[in-house]
Parts: sequence; structure tokens; C-alpha cells
Amino acid sequence: MGKRFRLGMPKMNRWLCGVELLFAYLSSVVISSCSTIDCPVQNTVSVQYEIRDKAGAALSLKDSLSVVTTIADGKNIVLDITTRDENKTTILNRLTGRSSFSLPISYSHPEDILYFCFKDSAKTVIDTVWIKKDDIPHFESVDCAAAFFHELTAVRHTHNAIDSLVLINTSVDYDVQTVHFYLYPKTGN
Repeated sequence: MGKRFRLGMPKMNRWLCGVELLFAYLSSVVISSCSTIDCPVQNTVSVQYEIRDKAGAALSLKDSLSVVTTIADGKNIVLDITTRDENKTTILNRLTGRSSFSLPISYSHPEDILYFCFKDSAKTVIDTVWIKKDDIPHFESVDCAAAFFHELTAVRHTHNAIDSLVLINTSVDYDVQTVHFYLYPKTGN
């Protein structure tokens, strides 16, 4: 019996080795499948603006542009953007020399109200922009933070410094290359 037991040992070792290898392979497949969640690192959803002249060419800002928005209920009116108010947030501060910019978009209001403040050495001109949108919940994984994409449905604005604001692309997601608006300032601004 001792001799038969010794002869069966190599077969049993090979079998156990095969089972251990199979177990290790299956464990690595299960572990790697759980670690490949692709949560976006930059999950900010923003609207892209390009500033254009009347001919449609890119136009760099000469005046400084600041954009302020209301946080609470949309009933506040900005008269002086230098005043600190807990219900307003500056989302773009003194942009100059650029022909494009991006602004974040809210995910809890059906309409965003933005105040575009154009300032030169002599005066400040403020335009109000209203952007209506539908919020679309975006699910990637239970391990990822909640995200919202948007469908822009309408835009309107005052005409103090902005001649027109044209909606080009209505779908807003993580893509930072897609231009959503062409902003045409009035001549001389």
C-alpha cells in the first residue's frame, strides 16, 4: 500500500496544481472585471460659446467679460458685479483676448439665468441671457457620481451688448469640443 500511495502522489499533485491554476485564473478574471469601471475623471457638463463677428469669423474679446448667475430662485437682479451677494456666483471672471469660453450649466433648474457683463475703461454693459433646458439623468455605474446631460430647448437675451446669441447644438454632455452657441456682440463692443 505504501508503494501504490507513492505512485498516485504525482497524479494527485498535477490535479491539485491544475485546480489551483484554474482557481487563480477565475479569481483574476472576477477581480479585474470589478476594477474596470470607467467613471469620468472630469464629469463637469458645460456649454461652449464661440464669439463671432458679423462675417462669421472668430472674434477675440477686447472688453472684459464676466458672467454672473443667480443661485437661489432666479429673482435677483445684478446691478454691480463687484458686490458680493450670497445668492449670486461669478462663473466667468474678466475674460479678455479670447474668442471662445465655456460655462457650467445647472442640473436642478429648468432655466438658467446668466448676466453677461461687458466692461471697458469707460462703462459696463450688462445683458441677461435665459437658457431653457431639459435635464437628462445619466447613469454610468453605482460607483460613479450622479451626472446630468442636457437638451437645450430655447434661448433669449437682452440686446445691450449682445447682437445675437445663436443656438448651434442642443445636446450638452461631457464633450468639450462641441460648440453650443455663437455669440455675436454689437459692433464697437
